Amino acid sequence: MAPEINLPGPMSLIDNTKGQLVVNPEALKILSAITQPVVVVAIVGLYRTGKSYLMNKLAGKKNGFSLGSTVKSHTKGIWMWCVPHPKKPEHTLVLLDTEGLGDIEKGDNENDSWIFALAILLSSTFVYNSMGTINQQAMDQLHYVTELTDRIKANSSPGNNSVDDSADFVSFFPAFVWTLRDFTLELEVDGEPITADDYLELSLKLRKGTDKKSKSFNDPRLCIRKFFPKRKCFVFDWPAPKKYLAHLEQLKEEELNPDFIEQVAEFCSYILSHSNVKTLSGGIPVNGPRLESLVLTYVNAISSGDLPCMENAVLALAQIENSAAVEKAIAHYEQQMGQKVQLPTETLQELLDLHRDSEREAIEVFMKNSFKDVDQMFQRKLGDIFGPLEEDVKQGTFSKPGGYRLFTQKLQELKNKYYQVPRKGIQAKEVLKKYLESKEDVADALLQTDQSLSEKEKAIEVERIKAESAEAAKKMLEEIQKKNEEMMEQKEKSYQEHVKQLTEKMERDRAQLMAEQEKTLALKLQEQERLLKEGFENESKRLQKDIWDIQMRSKSLEPICNIL
Repeated sequence: MAPEINLPGPMSLIDNTKGQLVVNPEALKILSAITQPVVVVAIVGLYRTGKSYLMNKLAGKKNGFSLGSTVKSHTKGIWMWCVPHPKKPEHTLVLLDTEGLGDIEKGDNENDSWIFALAILLSSTFVYNSMGTINQQAMDQLHYVTELTDRIKANSSPGNNSVDDSADFVSFFPAFVWTLRDFTLELEVDGEPITADDYLELSLKLRKGTDKKSKSFNDPRLCIRKFFPKRKCFVFDWPAPKKYLAHLEQLKEEELNPDFIEQVAEFCSYILSHSNVKTLSGGIPVNGPRLESLVLTYVNAISSGDLPCMENAVLALAQIENSAAVEKAIAHYEQQMGQKVQLPTETLQELLDLHRDSEREAIEVFMKNSFKDVDQMFQRKLGDIFGPLEEDVKQGTFSKPGGYRLFTQKLQELKNKYYQVPRKGIQAKEVLKKYLESKEDVADALLQTDQSLSEKEKAIEVERIKAESAEAAKKMLEEIQKKNEEMMEQKEKSYQEHVKQLTEKMERDRAQLMAEQEKTLALKLQEQERLLKEGFENESKRLQKDIWDIQMRSKSLEPICNIL
């Protein structure tokens, strides 16, 4: 069981001093000690909108994050609070409270944009907190979302940053939650009640037209719709009379608006139940050290004048974890050899067997701890979506006249559904392609047994399927190659560099073992010479057999690079 990290209170993660973002090394130490998966919830919004109050509630505390009661922003930079997740055992909840946007003292929109971008990059759930209703003023204040492609790169390839490339961003971006404070409208349309989620979707409807005014209206709405397919909205009444708001954290529960208390409880329950573990491309879960690496990579990029690149952050993690994997493998090899080998060994074969066993275990240790993408997440998503189709095939649903057409229609529906699932990662299409290829025999069998089709229709259908499959496969492969080639080359390069380090270390150890055996051989030759001089020819002949054995078996001790 991994140890829990429970900070008694928040601490600064990223300081904002005179417009410069600097990582707090003490906070990084805390993150480096968290071995559990992390659920990261970040909140962003204008200053003095009650962000910190909600974050304290998520932490299960009345006090913690500082609540400002004046027109000045209280929180500076990004603050962090790590607590055991109250609903997910063996998980850590990381709460990120951010500096209020639009601070009158700071007056730096660019600095605000970086705070906004970092909160999105680091979180698995992103909460945007604002006052009142969702009107055009609220959308104008959320202009930061239209600047995301100017602040963040999905990959290192040039020319891929635009709203039209939103799929590249969605696989990394968090779920989006909009919290509306001091909300006074009735949630209804044409006299019919609606939910807060309905209200959000209605507010995100686009306006027809291509003029400048329509573009200004549509841009933030379009960005929210494309970048955040998973959306949620909560509304909150006034918490208490205005004169008490300056000391909200000091009020007793009975002094607060009962509706507000209920709304806060509903918000906290949803966030704690539905916020997922922070993941990287390929569904790789993020723990404390990985979050630490992301923080450093992104802030260093901003400080150096570059754009934070999500792909580069993953590659930086691969470099760190593969280096650590090499060290673990070498340590395991040296430990095993130190425990098992007593030099000189009885025979060279004994030494060779011990060496190869320890080498194999060391390679396994490296593979277990090295950083690489896996397909398990995609296979689970495929299983969830295509599971009903598999069951229908087993039950014979399609084994009837017209069954073939029914099967192909159902397959297309499920393919469309799979494409709409967010955050599948860069390998999703390749996994889907392999799955569809595995179902070609099923489709062919249904086609041949479908009595409603004439032989000519079957032949035409076969050719149509082949043509469609070939074209789809070609198109999919080209797209996959274009998106993944550079990233996979980088990962392979990193992986091979670390394998090289591991094999070089083992090769040095092999050479050392060979030197020990050669030393043993020299001693035996000296002993043989002494026996001959003293006339012990029989003993000398028996010793000669051992010497030949050593010399012949030495040839079988191949370099490790040849074995690998």
